[in-house]
Amino acid sequence: MAELVRLLVTGATGKVGRALVDRLGGSCEIRALCHNRPLDVPGVECVFGTISDRETVREAMAGVTHVVHLATCKETPDEIMDVAVKGLFWLLEEARESPTFERFVLVGGDAAVGHYVYKHPGPVTETQRHTAYQGCYALSKVLEEVMLEQYQIAYGLGGTCLRAPWIMDRDDFRYSLSFGPDLFGGPVWRELVDGDVPDGAVPLALDADGAPLKRNFVHVSDLVEAIAIALSHPAAGGETFNICMDEPVDYQQVAEHLAKTRGLPAVTVPTPYHSTWLDNTKAKLLLDWRPRYDTERLVEDAWTYQRSPEDPRRVWYPG
Repeated sequence: MAELVRLLVTGATGKVGRALVDRLGGSCEIRALCHNRPLDVPGVECVFGTISDRETVREAMAGVTHVVHLATCKETPDEIMDVAVKGLFWLLEEARESPTFERFVLVGGDAAVGHYVYKHPGPVTETQRHTAYQGCYALSKVLEEVMLEQYQIAYGLGGTCLRAPWIMDRDDFRYSLSFGPDLFGGPVWRELVDGDVPDGAVPLALDADGAPLKRNFVHVSDLVEAIAIALSHPAAGGETFNICMDEPVDYQQVAEHLAKTRGLPAVTVPTPYHSTWLDNTKAKLLLDWRPRYDTERLVEDAWTYQRSPEDPRRVWYPG
């Protein structure tokens, strides 16, 4: 690895990007490609513009040795191809032409393999074929992974894909279980049940087979550690890794824990979704990475987190 790492982070103002900047600050030179929001962090250089503009990307990539690509869109058809395809294409083009470039780390998502939309007969490993579900977001995750893979094949580009499920931070998980308008992400639990819902109730989600739903998560701090490792680890080059908790969250386990520790009621919620188990064995074996969060810690951190008046809950996009 280069003696001096010059790192470009896209999506640096987001949940993962800001945590990564904080984690790596002081250990390398960091440049952020910013679009809608500035990043006011001492020592971090910012380039402002849209990732879909080649000249902006060329400026951001000048002299860079490593890239962590986090910029993404959700279900926004008017914007998503500019970010996921055009933006990534310009980044990869600049990377392959650069004499200083070493490694490109793409943070992908389990949407590329359908996460809980499709039924998987066994653990979902990195060999699972791409299976995007309906909408543009999952398709964009597939296209990102394929583009990076093909640049690795065609040009020998140094690249790594870290495939993450739903990323949690602070009190995110608590609000992902809300029946109210403050719900974070989906499903929209209130639309899946009839009748009244008790105050403070949490969903005991059932999968399409009627068993407690199991869904994959990762805490932002565990993902950031995996990124930090992947930037330089020899075994990371050219590989894809599932970066997630050792076991998926079991909604029955969550409901039982909250009933025991906080007396919260649970409401059974049938869903059309499928329980999945994202397998992180490869990352643990090859990168010597270990997640610190399990279900209980995820729940406890979310329920004990206290926000100050200067730290309002702000969701830039729902997921």
